Amino acid sequence: MTPASGTPATEGQVPHTAIIWTGAYTPDGGGRAEGIGALRANADGSLEWLGTAVAAQSPSFVAVHPTLPVVYAVAEQRRMVQAYRHVDNHRLEPMGTPWPAGEATCHVAVDPQGRFVTATCWGDGQVLLYELDADGGITERFPASPSVDPHAAHSPDERRQSRAHTSLMLHDGRVMTTDLGHDTLRIWTYKPGTGLVADHEVVLPFGSGPRHLTLHSGGNVFVVSEYSIEVFVVRPDAGIFELVFRGPATLGGAKDGDSAAEICLGPEGTFAYAGVRGSNRISVLEVGSNGSELLPVQDLDSGGDWPRHHLVRGPWLHVAHERSDNVATFALDPGTGLPGPVVHNVETPSPTALVPNG
Repeated sequence: MTPASGTPATEGQVPHTAIIWTGAYTPDGGGRAEGIGALRANADGSLEWLGTAVAAQSPSFVAVHPTLPVVYAVAEQRRMVQAYRHVDNHRLEPMGTPWPAGEATCHVAVDPQGRFVTATCWGDGQVLLYELDADGGITERFPASPSVDPHAAHSPDERRQSRAHTSLMLHDGRVMTTDLGHDTLRIWTYKPGTGLVADHEVVLPFGSGPRHLTLHSGGNVFVVSEYSIEVFVVRPDAGIFELVFRGPATLGGAKDGDSAAEICLGPEGTFAYAGVRGSNRISVLEVGSNGSELLPVQDLDSGGDWPRHHLVRGPWLHVAHERSDNVATFALDPGTGLPGPVVHNVETPSPTALVPNG
């Protein structure tokens, strides 16, 4: 394995497109990282640990501006969002001051046009929007409107805490967010100077816990549920999303102690990959019926402990393991989409997200 020390594994300039930023937990979040990390992605699929890009407090998720050398990160335990400027090689520096967020802010995403950043807060259910200036700096903060009643779940017999977890930018400019606590997908419209305004919502089965999302080229959204270990497909019909598919996230079924994590698509959009913590698996799902079905075809060992996040980059699948401090890399068969054995492992402290710089 490549050493996970603070000393870069390889000196010299690294092409911006070869960098993968790592979100991570620092000691305030029970982790071992020092901040946002940087990995070099090599042509053979291997990754090299370049060290800590910038000191930060539990930057558990990061996002990259679509056109500018700016990275955004949460400070999950500190209830903040911070912008960072990419200054040299694989280094970042703070850009402006941190902006307040909500309790356990766990995800950030950037508008494809570079107009705003969204943040979702697992602890109190807040969905926030931060408008950006021409340099990518944060200029304003808006809570979503109307705000969600944190205990108004879709169950008359139980008051459940809202737990916003992730946001996804849709093809038409709207934003979709997940709420694990309320088993709900919420769709928002962006209004400059106001923030996110509620459009409509899709209620998923009770106790499913929708966590992460990925967007199919046809406009359907694939959802993985943390609690029920399932996948869902929602389809836009005249602008209104509707649930069109529900199925298991794994071929072998959920096991005691499991919780699903990330879902992403392969390079051709014909396969999806879902991560399951606990039993530490990656599930391969075939995309069927023109993006309206997800059918599990294989489960494989993820290559470490607690696969928190994963990334398909070209023919390679990289899986970040929060508890075993490593990223495992698999080669994807171009014909079947199935991963082979682990071809490379790199040590990196408490990784929770893998986000390419370009």
